[in-house]
Amino acid sequence: MHKTPKLSSHFKNKAAWMIRQLGWLAAKTERVKLLTVVTAVVYRDPGLLAKAVTTLDVLSGGRAMLGIGAAWNEEEARGLGLFFPPLGERFERLEEALRICLQMWSSDDGPFDGKHYHLGRTLNSPQSLTRPHPPILIGGSGEKKTLRLVARYADACNIFDSPELARKLDVLREHCAREGRDYTEIEKTVQTRFDLGERGEKVNQVIEHLHELAELGIQVAHGTLVGAGSLHPLELMAEQVIPAAAKF
Repeated sequence: MHKTPKLSSHFKNKAAWMIRQLGWLAAKTERVKLLTVVTAVVYRDPGLLAKAVTTLDVLSGGRAMLGIGAAWNEEEARGLGLFFPPLGERFERLEEALRICLQMWSSDDGPFDGKHYHLGRTLNSPQSLTRPHPPILIGGSGEKKTLRLVARYADACNIFDSPELARKLDVLREHCAREGRDYTEIEKTVQTRFDLGERGEKVNQVIEHLHELAELGIQVAHGTLVGAGSLHPLELMAEQVIPAAAKF
């Protein structure tokens, strides 16, 4: 039996400053998980990022996740004057950031001395409510580096919904075998697009695609709902798509 791909109830945004807005959502909600899908490692120093996610976890009663990736939108970064080093360095920074966050969520408050980041003390007080740490989701589909980091550090992956999805999952399985990691421990999520049509004529098509994702082993479908500025697509999701997906 394959797990049904849940429709994501996560509130998300790519920008790291959205953590402040997630704090507001933490106060206004009771069940949804809260994360960015995904913040870029170069948006915020890892020590501050770990503290921000910890604060969100405490405020929400243990509902925070860390969603992070190596960054890809150079045009946006240059336009906003953001730090955007070469790809190889971004991946080096991503792995160091993951190690820093895990150290700050542990009992080790000693220093961290990496190639790119140097922390004199990794004190994190108060600690996160979620133990041993808030779940880590790594976004991206890169076979050599991103999926390897997923196998080594992450609790969840977020892969683009594409014809290559099945192969990407096979690559992740291979990385898990090399890392000595149980592939089934990692939550598989996709980034997709829900287009139900102007009059709902594509509802069955969307439901069928969700079923295909479930057959591949996808557990959560994050996505953009086309036309969400009006109530009709939201009503269709609530009345037809979600109940159908729950029966898979």
